[in-house]
Amino acid sequence: MEQRIRVIVAKPGLDGHDRGAKVVARALRDAGMEVIYTGLRQTPEAIFRTCVQEDADVVCLSSLSGAHDYLFPKVASLFRENRVDDVLILGGGIIPEEDVQALKQAGIAEIFGPGTRTQDIVDYIKTHIKRVRAS
Repeated sequence: MEQRIRVIVAKPGLDGHDRGAKVVARALRDAGMEVIYTGLRQTPEAIFRTCVQEDADVVCLSSLSGAHDYLFPKVASLFRENRVDDVLILGGGIIPEEDVQALKQAGIAEIFGPGTRTQDIVDYIKTHIKRVRAS
């Protein structure tokens, strides 16, 4: 029997706006995934530790503050430095189009901006998950 996909939804940095992250978290939960929302103002290190402790399959980072160009790559680098390569890292929020390629090169698999249908995020996760959970 296959176990549910485990997802961490995290708000790195000082961004205090989390409505979008909560909408995504609820959509993922409604799609049958197990979702852990870390809350506001998380450090990259805390996000990484939570992912490892919770044995997450996916981490969804959300930023509206403009610090995505530092914070998202920092999270991805922690995974690389610690040789954790089976977690799908996604980003979302207000991300300028000109920043997307650099974020992908830094290890963020995909960026989902305003107006993205939540079903598109669900489908992306199910298609691109890096490990298969078995009980």
